[in-house]
Amino acid sequence: MTSKAMKAHQAAAIPQFTSKDYSSFFLAGALCCTITHGAMTPIDVVKTRIQIDPAYKKLNMFNGTRYVIATEGPRALLTGFGPTAVGYLIQGGAKFAGYEYWKKKAAESVGGPEAAVKYRTAIYLGSASIAEFFADILLTPLEATRIRLVSDRTYATGLVTGFTRLAREGGMRELYAGFVPILCKQIPYAIGQFTVNEFCHEIAFRSMSEETRRTLSSTSKFTIQLGSGIIAGFAAAILSHASICRPADTLLSQINKGHGPKGSMPHRLAVLAREAGFRGLFAGLGPRMVMTAGLVSGQFLLYGAIKEALGAPPGMEIHKETSAVV
Repeated sequence: MTSKAMKAHQAAAIPQFTSKDYSSFFLAGALCCTITHGAMTPIDVVKTRIQIDPAYKKLNMFNGTRYVIATEGPRALLTGFGPTAVGYLIQGGAKFAGYEYWKKKAAESVGGPEAAVKYRTAIYLGSASIAEFFADILLTPLEATRIRLVSDRTYATGLVTGFTRLAREGGMRELYAGFVPILCKQIPYAIGQFTVNEFCHEIAFRSMSEETRRTLSSTSKFTIQLGSGIIAGFAAAILSHASICRPADTLLSQINKGHGPKGSMPHRLAVLAREAGFRGLFAGLGPRMVMTAGLVSGQFLLYGAIKEALGAPPGMEIHKETSAVV
């Protein structure tokens, strides 16, 4: 094996993460997601109102924000903060730790580091999708509670009362009424977020020698993380625009509003889609684009910083290193 091949093999070696490592991944993911999504609560409030409230349908993000403040006061912009913070705390932890777990398992299943490099795109896509699927099982009931609180100001006073009322009156059926739409919304988002971030890091590292990578300054690391996160954020936003996740986001808000047709999930989605029309399905797209770009870049920066503070190991790398400088 040549020196270059040995270095590439070592860089791609499958790490042996411990339960403590996965706990650190979970905590870092939980904190980065709850902080960023919590900070976006005012934008999400206006976005949801645009999607489900007739009084907001002709308003843009700026005018919608002014209308909320004028009619309900500034505190209304924080409606649903509790479910958002708690929901993305557990969803973020499960998503980031799950991604690290499934990426490692996939690399092992294809035969080791060298085969993993060959199939890395499929590994990124599959790991992001599976991790998001299980994370959304945890998120869906809390997202349903958030949308009820935002759409009906008199529904409950907060997270606990809203969640218990929804569980009592609707049971599991209503708590998970939006599960299919949330999968359609979140899985394309996660694919863009993780896959593009991985390839951005790969491109950045290809131009560096092993020595340069080992001695990167904190500023250089921050610059790579920020740049990769921003590009991944735009990719996730483009997928949100071009895929079914935007219509799914609107349908999620409609279903969790507590009104509309009864019956099976496919029937409810079909009826709501016909009622909303093409333009209605894409309501609130502008605010969502702004949120996605900011969320992804912020999450990766915080995730890296929190992992470093916790003393956690870096995630598994299966980057193609054949162009590396030696």
